[in-house]
Amino acid sequence: MARSPIAAMSSARAARIVARLKRFTVEVPSWGFADTGTRFGKFAQDAAAIDLPDKLADAGCVHRFTGITPTVAVHVLWDFPDGFDPAVVKLARRHGVRIGSVAPNVFQDQCYKHGSITNRDASIRRRAVRHMLDSVAIGKAIGSRYLSLWFADGVNYPGQGDVRQRKNWAAAALKKAHAAMPRSMTMLVEYKPFEPGSYFTDLFDWGSAQILAKAAGARAKVLVDTGHHLPGCNVEQIVAWLIDEKMLGGFHFNDRKFADDDLTIGSIDPYQAFRIFNEIAAFEHESGRDLDIAYMIDQSHNIKPKVQAMVQTVCRVQELFAKALCVDRRALAAAQDSEDTVGAEEILRAAYTTDVTRLLRAVRRKLKVPADPLAAYRASGYEAAAAKDRAARRKALGISAQSTYA
Repeated sequence: MARSPIAAMSSARAARIVARLKRFTVEVPSWGFADTGTRFGKFAQDAAAIDLPDKLADAGCVHRFTGITPTVAVHVLWDFPDGFDPAVVKLARRHGVRIGSVAPNVFQDQCYKHGSITNRDASIRRRAVRHMLDSVAIGKAIGSRYLSLWFADGVNYPGQGDVRQRKNWAAAALKKAHAAMPRSMTMLVEYKPFEPGSYFTDLFDWGSAQILAKAAGARAKVLVDTGHHLPGCNVEQIVAWLIDEKMLGGFHFNDRKFADDDLTIGSIDPYQAFRIFNEIAAFEHESGRDLDIAYMIDQSHNIKPKVQAMVQTVCRVQELFAKALCVDRRALAAAQDSEDTVGAEEILRAAYTTDVTRLLRAVRRKLKVPADPLAAYRASGYEAAAAKDRAARRKALGISAQSTYA
């Protein structure tokens, strides 16, 4: 059996792991704090955010308790329905966070029924591109590093669209958005194997996303959503290949049982998330540098309380990365060189089952946050106060949860 990595770890190596974890940050999504639902209905929570100021307050709360969520992703149409207000930058700063990645929305308007950047109607394709350019402009104004793109474009029936034509339209649109980006910005191209197009989606896997990212330009890379894969897909192999090709732009972390469930990461298969982090940790060990990618959460907490779920998620991501950093790389390389299959697997399992509480507490001491962020948050009273305030505001505004089932 492989020896416990913590028991065998030198104080110098433990210090290096703590230092790496202190540099590790995760972006939270604004939409993860608002009332959300399924295709069949929206489920209200009294403490859920009503507007962007509420979302930034919640994001700031998560950062205060975890110390590793300094940025908040925004969705342009959801967060700036009346246009971008530069005052939001100061508001975010007041809550101890910054605006992070910017996500255009080219999927909810009625004109996008048959697609956005792959729509047969050239005027609709131009409208989608204009919205992406507007999103780039917002990114410039707030100093965002990332333009995060996901498209619902696809078809439902064979013969409905010309596959190669749609691919070329998509490439042309991404090139225009890329050309407008400042040098400091990276385009993240996300993929999804199905839904809402039930015959095919245009950006259907990591290969299609990589091809279109390369067509867009040098500052475009692939975004891996851990829930956007078919059952049995080896996500960590995709991650390893993208790292090697210098095309991994970042992650949207979540978990799933069957498809794109947006469940809390690690709630279904924490070992898979560990294996993904193992590929990152392996690269960083070999290269001697941090991998420069975006670590982001993309979850809609329909059942769990919003902020609690976000704190739980962030802590789980931090824990799984810590475990991956504990892998004995020398021992693993030796086992691989000697074709010791059992030994190599046990080395990974030993790291995965390692109790990293001591390392996490050391990191949190340095970050000056609670040793147990979730327990501290649950005892803080923030949720009850937010629920009281927001329930009263909803009543005054006449806001109620509306079913999305028609």
